[in-house]
Amino acid sequence: MEGQRNVSEFILLGLSHDQNMQIFCFVLFLFCYAALLVGNLLILVSIRCSPLFHQPMYYFLSHLSTLDICYTSSVTPKLIADLLVERKAISYGNCMLQVFAMHFFGMIEVLILTVMAFDRYAAICKPLHYLLIMNRTRCNLLVLAAWAGGAVHSFPQFCMVIRLPFCGPNEIDHYFCDIFPLLKVACTDTYITGVLMVVNSGMVTLVTFVVLFFSYVIILFTLRNHSAEGRRKALSTCGSHITVIVLFFGPSIFAYLRPPTNFPEDKVFALFYTIIAPMFNPLIYTLRNSEMKNAMRKFWCQT
Repeated sequence: MEGQRNVSEFILLGLSHDQNMQIFCFVLFLFCYAALLVGNLLILVSIRCSPLFHQPMYYFLSHLSTLDICYTSSVTPKLIADLLVERKAISYGNCMLQVFAMHFFGMIEVLILTVMAFDRYAAICKPLHYLLIMNRTRCNLLVLAAWAGGAVHSFPQFCMVIRLPFCGPNEIDHYFCDIFPLLKVACTDTYITGVLMVVNSGMVTLVTFVVLFFSYVIILFTLRNHSAEGRRKALSTCGSHITVIVLFFGPSIFAYLRPPTNFPEDKVFALFYTIIAPMFNPLIYTLRNSEMKNAMRKFWCQT
């Protein structure tokens, strides 16, 4: 690999060159990251230490909270630290690690959201067989399949990126190492690689979103036959899930399902799926969920 590159580090151009804006962003994102850690750890501990952990939906939610922490931590601490320095450098090795971690944890999160949609489908459309369908063995297998899917998605992309030759410009117009900005500074024709990245990331994200959309159409159609109280309870949990899906998938589809090039809006949209959506997940899943609020209140009051 050393023969293919003479770049040992990359310079991240960040979000803004304005000093006052960088200070504002530092305070804002430090607060967001702290809120994300506290909120997701609160959900994680509350579920693990309560009977809710034995219910499939909350079992998957605990995994989603873990992934939110891992996914965001691969980018946000570096972003916050860079806002305080003038030269925002990242080594070649850390840059490649960031690319892998982002796509690995990101794809697992996408698949966990899909599994949660399947859980809601089984609970609402097949209520009499729900406990049989979503037994603990199957839940464990679904989570294991999500982790395997993350590896299958991220390893080919990582292998393609790490084989790219970097021999000239090393400035990346972003606040973290991502595939499209790296393709722009590679000193070779990256058209084929870019198309493969769009297929792997963009099409997978779009297909998953379409599957989730139609699954909730079926769920909402089935709810017509439920009682008013049943509809209210089902819509409460489904509404939380739909909100998370829109916040995460909307910006992701814009970022990856298009020609492999950079747009000024990329950084803003990236903030949604790297920081904003994971930060709001705890609020979305607790404020609209009475079972979650009761479990948190009971556990922390006892503590």
